[in-house]
Amino acid sequence: MQTALFLLLFIVVLAVGSVQHFASKRERAATEAYPPTGQLLNVGGVTVHAEQMGTGPDVVLIHGASGNTRDFTFTFAELLAEQYRVTLFDRPGMGWTEQMAPAHQHFWSTEHASPRDQARLLKAAADQLGVRDPVVVGHSLGGIVALAWALEFDDLSAVVSVAGVANPWPGDLGWLYRVTGAAWGGALFVPVISAFAPRGYINDTVDSIFAPQAAPDGYVEYLGPALTLRRGSMRANARQVNWLRPHVVEMSEHYGSISVPVEVVHGDADTIVPLDIHSAKLPDQIIGAKVTVLTGVGHMPHHTNPESVIAAIDRAATRAGLR
Repeated sequence: MQTALFLLLFIVVLAVGSVQHFASKRERAATEAYPPTGQLLNVGGVTVHAEQMGTGPDVVLIHGASGNTRDFTFTFAELLAEQYRVTLFDRPGMGWTEQMAPAHQHFWSTEHASPRDQARLLKAAADQLGVRDPVVVGHSLGGIVALAWALEFDDLSAVVSVAGVANPWPGDLGWLYRVTGAAWGGALFVPVISAFAPRGYINDTVDSIFAPQAAPDGYVEYLGPALTLRRGSMRANARQVNWLRPHVVEMSEHYGSISVPVEVVHGDADTIVPLDIHSAKLPDQIIGAKVTVLTGVGHMPHHTNPESVIAAIDRAATRAGLR
């Protein structure tokens, strides 16, 4: 009996060690292939990755779940920088920005940075860079962070939500987020995905996010999904998404206090963050909020319909007196 137990323990330790070894190997390759493309700021002891480009009124871009600044710098940020000074950040735990607190980094935990937490950190980083009265643009999960920015601070000019999370949704977000967002799943299951997720899984995930449109050629290679598959980033992303709904419930009760112009761009074919659940309600919650619906467009309009997103930013800047 003791021999059998010892053998079982040996097999478990060997399996865990192998998983961690392959995950570490992938992470080293990811960090070498996709180094920081901007500057690393020390914001209250937290490293924040930031990029700036262009001249003009300030615009801040906040990426969505599983992303990093590369989602915007693929093409969109350069287009926007023709008219604006564009500042981009990796959100906490994503790309090259650190988690905000030691508890968020623990492998067996559900502690995470709320949208308000993230807005406060990125606002402090923006202040360091001399950003003044920005138009704050958020895509997907970044949309709720942009709304949190408007709830937390007065010195911004406008909010633009691009296929953004805004209101509570029914049910949960599926088994994968339930598992990876749980303490035990973050500790045990995340390293397995990090170590062994095949390229086909990554491509299928990107395809589903862009559907019904197709991802641009070269997008996956440029984005660096291997950065998101790092164990720390996967845990940060899963916790922020899986435990997001209570924060959205709380925030949505205060949208009436937002006084800056709010422009929304959302596709009616978006199945990731559905229009009818999230953005369609905002004009009834925020005075003056305007929603532009893109017919047949999915979750990534800043790639598939960049002119429509830039037009919304222009409208927000004009309404705020920046243009």
